[in-house]
Amino acid sequence: MAEIETSTAPSGVLSGAARMFDYWAIAYKRTWKGSVITSFVSPLLYVLAMGVLLGGFIEGDPSTLEGATSYLDFVAPGLLAAQAMTIVFGEVTYPVMGMVKWHKTYFGMTATPLGVPDVIVAHLGFALFRVAISCAVFVVVMAPFGVFASVAGALGAFLVSLLVGLAFATPIYALSAGLKDESPFALVFRLGMMPLFLFSGAFFPIANLDGWLQVVAKATPLWHGVDLTRMLTLGDVDWPLAAIHVLYLAVLAVLGWFWAVRRLTKRMVS
Repeated sequence: MAEIETSTAPSGVLSGAARMFDYWAIAYKRTWKGSVITSFVSPLLYVLAMGVLLGGFIEGDPSTLEGATSYLDFVAPGLLAAQAMTIVFGEVTYPVMGMVKWHKTYFGMTATPLGVPDVIVAHLGFALFRVAISCAVFVVVMAPFGVFASVAGALGAFLVSLLVGLAFATPIYALSAGLKDESPFALVFRLGMMPLFLFSGAFFPIANLDGWLQVVAKATPLWHGVDLTRMLTLGDVDWPLAAIHVLYLAVLAVLGWFWAVRRLTKRMVS
């Protein structure tokens, strides 16, 4: 069996990943219609249903909505961060399994001078592209409702969505890369993504939870992303806390990256 390249030198990895641009561009060209609802329609429906319609029945008290003057202002940043997470779950679970187990695309890629880190960076790059497209639409949809306190806040919220996406992408990718079959994905979505989506402060302040549940919520990456996004959106940034959020998400992304390289390498040589 040919040796699998595992070098993680940044310059070499980025160069190798760039060689797969055509592959991912063609893949997206052939499949983009299947993502129209999640990327373009869902953001508008979420904002209208949760923020405008439901929000009309909720009193906008800044003292109970973490500084937001309306429920729309509170929930929209949470939905933006949650959108980044849900897109990632869809892009690095079954697609990764398919490229390893079903159509074995990764084996063909690594039979060339490309290595495992190269194919991982290229795949993660495509996942972040999907996050960027979807969250950019989300920001554009939110803007006419007066959610953003400033243009800088809107741009910052968009950049945070990319960081949230990366923080979820690398560890979930690593988990997917080492699985022997797809059966655990049901638990990943039901006991992972859904509780995070519902209980990480996107829809209601986590202060409403019991004390121990607040601790659990604050330990999740989505809460860090939601809180940071909300700060930027409302224009009320606690900079020391914002730095902690960024550091947490960045460290998680880096640790997930090394785990992903290790897991995929082991899977492909086993």
